[in-house]
Amino acid sequence: MRALADDAMQGREAGTPGYDKAAEYVAGRMRAIGLQPAGDGESFFQTVPLLQARREQAGARLAIVHPDRTVALRFKDQFLPALNFEQARAEVSAPAIFVGFGVHAPELRHDDFAGLDVKGKVAVLFNGAPARFDHDRRAYYSSTREKLRALAERGAVGAVFVNTAQEEARTPWARSADNWRKPGMRLRGKDGKGIDTFPQLAVVASVPATAADLLFDGSDHLSAELFQAAIDGTLRGFKLPVTLELAAHTTIEPAQSRNVVGKLSGRDPALAGEHIVYTAHLDHLGVGAPVNGDPIYNGALDNALGVAIMLEAARELVSAADKPRRSLLFVAVTAEEKGLLGAEWFATHPTVASDSLVANINLDMPVLLAPSTDVVPIGVEHSSLKGTLETAAKEVGVLLTPDPFPEETIFVRSDQYPFIRAGIPAVYLLGGTISADGTRHPRLAFTKFLREHYHQPSDQADLPIAYRDAARLARLNARIGRIVGDAAARPTWNRGDFFGDKFAK
Repeated sequence: MRALADDAMQGREAGTPGYDKAAEYVAGRMRAIGLQPAGDGESFFQTVPLLQARREQAGARLAIVHPDRTVALRFKDQFLPALNFEQARAEVSAPAIFVGFGVHAPELRHDDFAGLDVKGKVAVLFNGAPARFDHDRRAYYSSTREKLRALAERGAVGAVFVNTAQEEARTPWARSADNWRKPGMRLRGKDGKGIDTFPQLAVVASVPATAADLLFDGSDHLSAELFQAAIDGTLRGFKLPVTLELAAHTTIEPAQSRNVVGKLSGRDPALAGEHIVYTAHLDHLGVGAPVNGDPIYNGALDNALGVAIMLEAARELVSAADKPRRSLLFVAVTAEEKGLLGAEWFATHPTVASDSLVANINLDMPVLLAPSTDVVPIGVEHSSLKGTLETAAKEVGVLLTPDPFPEETIFVRSDQYPFIRAGIPAVYLLGGTISADGTRHPRLAFTKFLREHYHQPSDQADLPIAYRDAARLARLNARIGRIVGDAAARPTWNRGDFFGDKFAK
């Protein structure tokens, strides 16, 4: 963990020399542990083809055109264009329409588009999904990808996402806006074009809560009223009496990064061709806007510690007297911070047969800053992995507790989600919430970390990490792999599960 979070790794941003240095380090650790190379060819590396895009301030525009005046928003302070992976220069001018959350969930009888004609218009919408949705559907429909897909299918030509006051109470606009120069990425297809880039939407932009009333001016609605309606479940769409002029200027270039893949072969000839996939993202944010004079975003907990725990689980499994019947893959994935791209590439282009992947065990940002007696398994309720986790936890001597922050919808925000979309049961393990000593409280430590250190240069190795908890989490991961690896049958989705029904093959 200390090696990966060192300043020498320059924050491990995907596609940079700092990330490549970290990838070489992890490959060396895998080799030393005794894992076999399982990347491209006979190497530990799987190449991930990418497109990289950077915003250019010159030419960026968001103007609100009223019949009698035009209001141009200020770049960075009042709007930011999304990265465009299709065109270096793009613009659109079209009538605006507010579409609430931009969600159509027929199984829940919810349609934000009911009675609205989105074709040829710029859609204005909020992030998230209705609070009345169960956590699974709220997570799924909150996805930006699903929102953009819904807009493109209905003929929208652009989109403006409006931050709510509640969102910015958790993550202030300025925190991300200060890093507007940071590049973004998408996977690159064989045709050289981006994957899931929705070219039908010429320009997409975001606006902070403080500028929301400028968009709704003249509509007889105040942003505060709409923010509250989103909470109350009474949000409805409506036409806006303005035209929106959007323009974006983006520098686009091909790039690539690497997943690091090691393998422990199964001992059973009949089952060794099946694979359990451990994942932990190796990348972080790299070098960015200085905070208190420090420009290096080291990513100690996010996610050097997760990679270290995965490697320790691998070491325990390799050094055991006998190996699991199934094979195990340990994948340090790239570009999680760019949109789960390394995991998506591996889930859709695995270095082994795609139908041989039976389960995913993911580790991301275990916030182990106060000793605990438990572990939080995110998503365990969706599949037969629940029984596996219960058995493993009992053997290791750790409690299992429910997700303390289900409203954060983190089940779709980390690297297990691409595997779920590929139909593969998965679980994501977090640190615990129950204090082991009664004086230091993990839940408070987690909240403090999110407020003060998450995606900040202060996420460093000098934080008070509970390494005994980290070692226990590694033992739990190893035990899960052992149980799934030796089981007679693959893990299965629960009958009627939302994700299983939607994605299982």
